[in-house]
Amino acid sequence: MTKQHISYSELKIFTECPHKWKLQYVDGLKGFTGNIYTAFGTAMHAVCEQSALGNLLPENYAEYFDIAFLEELKELDEKPANKLIVEFREQSREIFHKVFPALQELFPDYEVYSSEEDIYEPISELEFTRYLKGFIDLVIKTPDGKYHIIDWKSCSWGWDMKRKSDPMTTYQLTLYKKFFCEKHGIEPKMVETYFGLLKRTAKTDNVEIFRVTSGPKKTTNATKVLTNACNLIHKGVTIKNRNSCKGCPFNNTEHCKR
Repeated sequence: MTKQHISYSELKIFTECPHKWKLQYVDGLKGFTGNIYTAFGTAMHAVCEQSALGNLLPENYAEYFDIAFLEELKELDEKPANKLIVEFREQSREIFHKVFPALQELFPDYEVYSSEEDIYEPISELEFTRYLKGFIDLVIKTPDGKYHIIDWKSCSWGWDMKRKSDPMTTYQLTLYKKFFCEKHGIEPKMVETYFGLLKRTAKTDNVEIFRVTSGPKKTTNATKVLTNACNLIHKGVTIKNRNSCKGCPFNNTEHCKR
């Protein structure tokens, strides 16, 4: 297996089931291809990105979202009901005008350092060449000299504490911080990480930005998960995890008989 990089989404799939990873990333089979929820999230990300870059004015948010959302819907295998599409478009209006006020409230006088920053950095802990590939949604810098990495996540009403503290959810930010620091030569203590929840159905607080701690111990643990997966992939070890069959698109198909 000669693949030179691994993304965080790949890492999550591999830790869930190495065989599922093989079917998707080696054999090239389609796994989960998206739905109206992922289409909404992608369109909302696009609004946040273009607004952060100064390419989109608030009065154009709705039009830009609708165009991006409808383009994403065209790519789905099954088109959602029109009623649901209208509902999601209406819900978007409760979110995007609150994103940057929420940032300003939490980070007064911040400046945008980067938006959709490309991460393609070598995993130096390995004995062979492999890169972590990813995109950081937003990095801002505050007057105290600190950098704040923010990853937007679209959801319905929000996350409970279990989801907010789940290792395989939060390790994404931990690893992005590690490789961002290595890329720019920045001290890790000068970088903090956050998830920004963009909530469709919340009655209030449609935008919630909360900090995720990413200290040395957690960085070591996240890096170990990453390197263990890369080593197994390098050796071609892709066994089935029969505890992860529920909901898998390959379960009980010709590609994966239980």
